[in-house]
Amino acid sequence: MTTSLTPDPITADDPVTHGGLGVSQGAALTLGAVLGTGVISLPGLAAQEAGPASLVAWLVLVLLSIPLATTFAALGARYPDGGGVATYARRAFGSRAATVTGWCFYFAIPLGAPAAAGFAGAYVADSLGGGRQTQLLTSGVLIGTVAIMNWYGIRISGRVQLVIAAALAALLMVATLVSLPHASTANLTPFAPHGWSAIAPAMALLIWAFAGWEVVTSLSSEYRNPARDITRATAIALVVMGVMYLGVAFATVAVLGDDSSNAPLSDLLVLGFGEPARAVTTVVAVLLSLGAMNAYFAGSARLGAALGRDGSLPGWFARGSTAGEVPRRSLAVVTAGSLLTLLGVALTGVAIERTMLLVTGAFALVYVVGTAAALRLLPRGTWVRRGAMVAFASSLLLLGLMGKNLLPQLVVGVAALIWMARDARRVEPPAPTPA
Repeated sequence: MTTSLTPDPITADDPVTHGGLGVSQGAALTLGAVLGTGVISLPGLAAQEAGPASLVAWLVLVLLSIPLATTFAALGARYPDGGGVATYARRAFGSRAATVTGWCFYFAIPLGAPAAAGFAGAYVADSLGGGRQTQLLTSGVLIGTVAIMNWYGIRISGRVQLVIAAALAALLMVATLVSLPHASTANLTPFAPHGWSAIAPAMALLIWAFAGWEVVTSLSSEYRNPARDITRATAIALVVMGVMYLGVAFATVAVLGDDSSNAPLSDLLVLGFGEPARAVTTVVAVLLSLGAMNAYFAGSARLGAALGRDGSLPGWFARGSTAGEVPRRSLAVVTAGSLLTLLGVALTGVAIERTMLLVTGAFALVYVVGTAAALRLLPRGTWVRRGAMVAFASSLLLLGLMGKNLLPQLVVGVAALIWMARDARRVEPPAPTPA
């Protein structure tokens, strides 16, 4: 028999107050995590990959997001804890699964952060000049800014996120609406110029744009009323995300056609307002990057602290693992790792966006483990469990699209198992002393 280091399921009537997040801030953080940097460049990249058929990839992934989002919302509402998916894996499958899952996700964030910042950095460089040097410098500034925001706690970063989300929703909607008068049905034919099989690689590319539902589970214990508020925040984020993504993707294909670039938002705004609008796109890019990175830094910092608390990382990480506290040690590790990755990119000359490929496999793997855990933890016969079955099947499909992008996670997973084997007492939490 083993003890559980995670809380028992709670109900909507639970009077216990957890953290300080409300529905609006939670929705903003969720939206920031999902409606992240992908919308800056991925519509154009997907269109180059599959032509107008890339819209099918966008639509499929939006629909697949519904069971994924509701599954993670149900888990977060029932088991609010900073460990997020690692906590669900621990409850469902034990410490080994939790440690491997936690490590894969926690150490993926420092690898992916420079890519997230790099998308915005490319826009800043395009606006101000300076090329790669400006892009790298901007990326470093964004990483430092997000670290400072989270250093002072989730209440501060949550309030900032709310402002960012509101500004983004308005700016993306304007970019779509002002460009639609320039849409042409001629740009939709041929619909699949590279064949229908091109939809699959387009979907694999777009997974970056739909990652995020898993990271906000690590913020579940920070809600004032997790059982009630997480579901509401997720529903708001789902609707806004679907409208924004599909709108920008359609405008990119129908308006820009073969002229689509790696900076489609700039091109759409310029069509509506003229060349001076390109500077506005830079603001959008920076806000999107800040929003996404803020959510990921907040969630991963709490994940690292929870892993330290549960024995899946050294106990040094555990400081700040209680709801309402700030996990500054874990945050410092994520920040330092992100800056080291950026330094490696700068020294090697590798395109900063390429680090994205090192982490997409981690997102797919976490989805599979999280939805599999949901099948064991959520009540049988409920609609949310049926949704988890769909989410699990969808996650397996996404995992199959990853191919060689899973290699970094294989290395991290093996390292996690080796680390656990060196200290066998960490394999399972200690059993309670008999009365």
